[in-house]
Amino acid sequence: MPTAVVKLYSLFFKYHLKHKLQALAQSPPPPPPTSPGEQFGVASRLDEPVAPANPSFVGGAATKDIHIDPSSALSLRLFLPDTVLTPPADGVGGGGGGPGQYGGYSPPAGGSRVRLPVMLQFHGGGFVNGGHNSAENDGFCRRIARACDVIVVAVGYRLAPESKYPAAFEDGAKALNWLAKQANLADCSRSIGNLRRSVGVEGHVFDSFGVSMVEPWLAAHGDPSRCVLLGVSSGANIAEYVCQKAIEAGKLLDPIKVVAQVLMYPFFAGATPTNSEVKLANSYFYDKAIRNMALKLLLPDEEFSLDHPAANPLVSRMVPLKCMPPTVMVVAEHDMMRDRAIAYCAELRKFNVDAPVLDYKDTVHEFATKDMLLQTPQARACAEDIAIWVKKYISLRGLEFSY
Repeated sequence: MPTAVVKLYSLFFKYHLKHKLQALAQSPPPPPPTSPGEQFGVASRLDEPVAPANPSFVGGAATKDIHIDPSSALSLRLFLPDTVLTPPADGVGGGGGGPGQYGGYSPPAGGSRVRLPVMLQFHGGGFVNGGHNSAENDGFCRRIARACDVIVVAVGYRLAPESKYPAAFEDGAKALNWLAKQANLADCSRSIGNLRRSVGVEGHVFDSFGVSMVEPWLAAHGDPSRCVLLGVSSGANIAEYVCQKAIEAGKLLDPIKVVAQVLMYPFFAGATPTNSEVKLANSYFYDKAIRNMALKLLLPDEEFSLDHPAANPLVSRMVPLKCMPPTVMVVAEHDMMRDRAIAYCAELRKFNVDAPVLDYKDTVHEFATKDMLLQTPQARACAEDIAIWVKKYISLRGLEFSY
């Protein structure tokens, strides 16, 4: 059973969240959009503790925030692990100076650079809470970046009810398209740079304002051919959707290749109750009532259904399950939604997709990502287990890791 501290924290959390959901439900609906600017939305709540970005290597990773869509609140936070500092023979350091240095890490010009896989991460919060820059998401992403040795790109998608479905899901797809664009721009910039250097002129790709369009951390250290999607709670629903869109796009996303996805206690639902939904209807943190309230805030009134594709990916799909990449599922013993996550993996395995389930005893929903639970043994073990499995698919030396 969960500890007394977890049970008490869950009571306060559910009390606060229910009042918050009720207040959001009673707030006046946003006016119908007449132009893209009116759909700007919000990517975080004012009452959510925020961790400021720090471009110097503190806590094992450097971070920076990027606003990638001028017509919406869609933003990203990059987590660059300090392992990028080790290999260069010229001894370039994490806080080194240089022309144009802004007090954080700038990739060294020329020379050998470490190339790391890119992990696109979607935070939890029931579609209405959380943020890419929240303190708890910052702590979790730092841990995953170090454990998996990847560049984590946390997506700050638009929240409901200010932005109804499909805003958050489209934001996830936009973030993946942005990564593909960055990879192509980096290749283009390198080609132009090599050409101009051959005639003694430096070259970069610039936008119409003269600002470089290439994100330097990703250009220097990102390997787009090894991309992993990771979703937490409601973010797992978005990650699963983005994975389908990536498969649907095919070579249009080149050089991005999604090699695996990690779904952590997804926010799945369905019209027919499962055993866990009946037995754990009043479970910790997110119970049945809270889940349904959150989905009502996400979905337009005329589309609300527990079998909506945003809530139940097994009912209606864009891409057959047999086309999905290897998927690892994290479930908690005392999570009401666990049976649906397990059933999703069981369906994948019918098509010979590698889809193990990591089931943790005495745990609750978001046990590995909630702020006060991040330091528990189960949370640490979960990050290590995810890293072991993910490295099977992102290692350049082949499948030397075995789960």
